[in-house]
Amino acid sequence: MDFNIGSKIKKLRKARKLTLQEVARETGFSPALISQIENNNVSPPIATLSKLARFFDVKMGLFFEDSEEESKFEVVRRHERRVVSRVISKAGTGHGYTYEALSFRKRNKKMEPFLLTVSERAAEETLYTHEGEEFLLIIRGRAEVILEDQRLILDEGDAVYFDSSLKHRLLSYDGQEVQVLAVVTR
Repeated sequence: MDFNIGSKIKKLRKARKLTLQEVARETGFSPALISQIENNNVSPPIATLSKLARFFDVKMGLFFEDSEEESKFEVVRRHERRVVSRVISKAGTGHGYTYEALSFRKRNKKMEPFLLTVSERAAEETLYTHEGEEFLLIIRGRAEVILEDQRLILDEGDAVYFDSSLKHRLLSYDGQEVQVLAVVTR
């Protein structure tokens, strides 16, 4: 299912009477990238969404909400999970990441849980930073986590919690599929 993230970002931008150039200047993204996101031509990585949410002063969960009424709890069945993003690098190549939202109806969340699948070892090791914190639990496979200049090898059942302002990256250690429970805060 489509969250229509692009139109939500465009609506936020237009409500504040901002141009693509103004948003780009303040966020560090190019006007072309903002336009591609708004037109749903690019599926932005979670780090990009986090930065846009902070810029617009909204919770990242806004991008994944349905128009349903607020509930005090939410159950998402396995077959109801929604693919949020297939991460693409700046060069247009795939990183082999797929994020599935494990919560998308509950509003005003303080955290965003995802099932992250890394299907291959990416050739490039671009590091990301954004506001908030992250918790990663390796469910299946073996992962390599880069935190600044440290490389950590995590096996099934291992977990790491870190400040997202650290330059970071999750990779498949051996090129095999890795499944991770990822919880991100803003």
